Amino acid sequence: MAPEPEPNAQQPQRSPEPSKQSLRGLDWFIFFLADVQTGFGPFVAVYLTTQKWTQVEIGFVLSIGGVVALLGQIPGGAIIDAARSTRLVAGAAVATIGGCALAYAALPVFPVIVTAATLHAMASCVLGPAIAAISLGLVGPMRIGERLGRNARFASLGNGVAAAVMGTCGYLLSSRSVFIVTFLLALPVLYALSRIRPQEINSAQAHGASIKEAESNKPIRFRDLIRQKPLLIFACAVLLLQLANAAMLPLMAGVVTTRSADWAPALIAFCIVVPQAIVAATSPTVGRKAQQWGRRPLLLIAFAALVIRGLLFAVVTDPFALVAVQVFDGVTAAVFSVMIPLIVADIAFGSGRFSLAQGIVGTATGIGASLSTVTAGFVADKLGAPVAFVGLACVAGLGLLLIWLVMPETRRDHGEVESGP
Repeated sequence: MAPEPEPNAQQPQRSPEPSKQSLRGLDWFIFFLADVQTGFGPFVAVYLTTQKWTQVEIGFVLSIGGVVALLGQIPGGAIIDAARSTRLVAGAAVATIGGCALAYAALPVFPVIVTAATLHAMASCVLGPAIAAISLGLVGPMRIGERLGRNARFASLGNGVAAAVMGTCGYLLSSRSVFIVTFLLALPVLYALSRIRPQEINSAQAHGASIKEAESNKPIRFRDLIRQKPLLIFACAVLLLQLANAAMLPLMAGVVTTRSADWAPALIAFCIVVPQAIVAATSPTVGRKAQQWGRRPLLLIAFAALVIRGLLFAVVTDPFALVAVQVFDGVTAAVFSVMIPLIVADIAFGSGRFSLAQGIVGTATGIGASLSTVTAGFVADKLGAPVAFVGLACVAGLGLLLIWLVMPETRRDHGEVESGP
């Protein structure tokens, strides 16, 4: 009798169905990881302020994290593509983030906090690609759309729960307790990761290799990857998305505060919760529709919703009505939380460079978000918030035209997935 192949050997046959244990492990890994990452959000500025840090020092720490996160997108993706065990890299990144949270709580002095912020940003650069790679390795390219929708649902739920829990801890105990809770939450993250069976993750599939690529084991070169027009077009579209979207909520928060200072905190909280609820409710449906309709129709819907949102922000004056406008943010967020890794998986299929391609699009995301807040803030100061909102809507309109006129459909049918490009 011929010996059975090793669990990690790359096989040209279709991968077996992943077990419920692995799928549930991925669900809860994403949920608790979102909890952990939430601890490094606005709570950092609050905590460091209570530790008598100046706003310049706080801004410097936050800027370091932002710069490292931007520069680390492509290297982070390359690390995941090169890793023999994506689970091991993800586990090391989670442990690093947990250690950074403990450092924030234990020793809030400048050198320690700067080091922790840098390490946290570096670790975060590999976690996004790792989640997508594990998902693709488990379910395969034909079912990745619905899986990514489920990922977005659990990430959204995790963000919502974590914000409530950590806000309560910060209020009832202290701002330091937020980072202790973040450290403790790293433990269930690692446990959930351990529940994903490594033998059920098809290594070649996880890296975006086709059957032919799995046999030849020769991933394409980076320069060949960035020459793929669909990838460059989509990266430009994502840059325009972030350029239009990133500044809208902060700008709107300033408008709400000037119009209704007493209600501003509650209204802004609702403006955050409403889109998260829509993402949680609709993301799996988005994944299914992406396979039925194709990718482009959903992208057009998402950009159209962003255009409408910007125009409504420019004309709506009632602070409470602005919360209703955030429904359009939920539509855009639900689509792109699924579409970004899904379209990258489409484009990178057969290349063996799935995570590296994610890093390229992630870099475009960071550039767009960074430019958005600065540009919109300048326009709002000089010409007023309504003009800034109209300008952001026009940028979203450019993204809509780019998808409509230039972006090709990337959905693959079953035969293409089996045979490769």
